[in-house]
Amino acid sequence: MLSNIGFPGLILILIIALVVFGPSKLPEIGRAVGRGLREFKDSVRDVTSTEDKQETPAVQQAQTLKDREV
Repeated sequence: MLSNIGFPGLILILIIALVVFGPSKLPEIGRAVGRGLREFKDSVRDVTSTEDKQETPAVQQAQTLKDREV
């Protein structure tokens, strides 16, 4: 859906945002969106690293069982 926007579409969206929010609010909105994306990215990274740590003993155990069979 968003891959079909293109450069002219982005310019149009920016102009509409400028008209709706005004030039003084756009930097604040950009900062808020950036912080939200950063927090989301950090939380996803924490969840995936936690899952990796939990899976590691199971993977090691499976590998040792596989080594014993051979």
